[in-house]
Amino acid sequence: MSNDFEIQSYPLTVRTNRERVTAFLAANGLRLDALDYYAVVTAVGDDQILAGGGLDKDIIKCIAVSDTLRDEGISATLVSHLMSIAMSRQYEAVKVFTKPSNQKIFESLGFHLLAEAPKAVLLENGLSGWLTYERYLKSLRREGTSGLIVMNANPFTRGHHFLITQAARQVDTLFVIPVKEDRSEFSYAERKAMLEAGCRNIGNVIVCEGSDYSISAATFPTYFLKELDEAATTQMSLDLNLCAKRIASALGAKIRFVGSEPLDAMTQRYNELMHEILPFEGISVVEMARLSEGDRAISASAVRTALAEGKFSEAAPKVYPTTIPYLLAKLATIALQSELDSSPKPGLVDQIDTGAHQDMDYNLMCRSIHALHPHFVALAQLGYQEKLPTSEEMRRLGLEAEREMLLATNNVNTHKGALFAMGLVLIAAAHNYYIHGVIQEQPLRTAICRLASDFPAPKGTHGDAVRRQYNVGGALAQAAAGYPDLFADWLPYLRQLKGDTFAAHKTLLYIMTTLDDTNVLHRKGAQVASEVKEEARALLSNFSEAELIKLNQRYIKENISPGGSADILSLTFLLNAILS
Repeated sequence: MSNDFEIQSYPLTVRTNRERVTAFLAANGLRLDALDYYAVVTAVGDDQILAGGGLDKDIIKCIAVSDTLRDEGISATLVSHLMSIAMSRQYEAVKVFTKPSNQKIFESLGFHLLAEAPKAVLLENGLSGWLTYERYLKSLRREGTSGLIVMNANPFTRGHHFLITQAARQVDTLFVIPVKEDRSEFSYAERKAMLEAGCRNIGNVIVCEGSDYSISAATFPTYFLKELDEAATTQMSLDLNLCAKRIASALGAKIRFVGSEPLDAMTQRYNELMHEILPFEGISVVEMARLSEGDRAISASAVRTALAEGKFSEAAPKVYPTTIPYLLAKLATIALQSELDSSPKPGLVDQIDTGAHQDMDYNLMCRSIHALHPHFVALAQLGYQEKLPTSEEMRRLGLEAEREMLLATNNVNTHKGALFAMGLVLIAAAHNYYIHGVIQEQPLRTAICRLASDFPAPKGTHGDAVRRQYNVGGALAQAAAGYPDLFADWLPYLRQLKGDTFAAHKTLLYIMTTLDDTNVLHRKGAQVASEVKEEARALLSNFSEAELIKLNQRYIKENISPGGSADILSLTFLLNAILS
């Protein structure tokens, strides 16, 4: 490319930039796809877009060059620029999906073919990438007949376990590869761990590391296809070609197992293409009937729906037992997020403002919740055994969770109280399910009491000072008593508000009317704490959002934050879901 042209970053978050790039691509027969970086080529001193290309993580997309410059070597310079940006982001290899007619162009730039379909090819350039993953897969090869299953396991259900068990009986070695992309409700790390736990007692199953070499509808770009209805078939064909020629070949797998799909049309089409494509590559396809519950196949989507609706009792029977701690942890995370998202709230951080807090905001609280989630899993797993854990075991995991929370929040105490309460409930709930196969209120409360009673009263904390000065119980005393007010009063109150748009707000106010909130006592003393109870009671008797906003504004001004009530609201959400 001559010195008459220059390449510059062109942020698509700027509306005018996005509009210009969209128009430029359309003029070249392309569509704008999901991108996190875009660069354009212009003449020096001019802003007319002559060429452009972008990145979505490690994938080059949306490259277009105007007709007048296609002989100027601009494509090579633009691709080199995008590769340099990707490498600076620590990606060791760069991929591109494009039309088959562009294959030789990219091969001339150092890319090599990974997979091909009638209307798309996948190429890669880099020192590692596929070659590194291929070496890993080859290291797993075993003698005898090998089979392969690729699954999302979002989450791992009894249906997944049934499919794996049946397939494992038909081969000497069964390789199971979880889809790696983190666009699922449960993270890749969680899904892989669920698979490993669920397959631990099946001797000939190897759970492999996932990779970026599974092409899903979420990752496959469609910008270069003329018709969007071509996209699904092209994506699936490319994925199956890559699986056959690269992944299965590296593992020495000659059989691909798949569950039947009676409902989802897209999955049905994928299964059809599997039967059409894989046998020509020397791979047999075995499609097996899925495990059913009544007249319906067990599905991970039904589990996710039940969790979103706060119905643990509907979700739990569908999953493999070792998945239970992940469900409980997910409900804890949902509960914290639901409390945070409830807006407006008096003196508390929400989606509108930071309440009476100078050191917290909505994004910080979200980071805190995200940091705590894997520790919720660990706490639930600690309880998922025959004996209740010791206070030392609980304390160790709790301190690890607290450290991660503080690391994520730059040492701001966002959820320490909620972590203690939810940790106890998660351990107790997991233990009850392990023993009884169901979670019922009285055994759950008994377990919470036993767990909390093992903890010594904290000393030297703000909560300790408040308890001594004002003669109130505090978080540990509530837990040791089995949360009597929550089970007898606050939880039934929340449940009777089902369908009410302001159920969360009203339940928070209801908790505030009776809870001795140590956060309010610490900040403002007994007189204000008493006034807070009365104000919550008055607003609840004649509730309106406008008055709630006014109360929030005053609490912000007077530095009043009912943080203890917010923690109890989260806990009430969690117990409502667990005991649904």
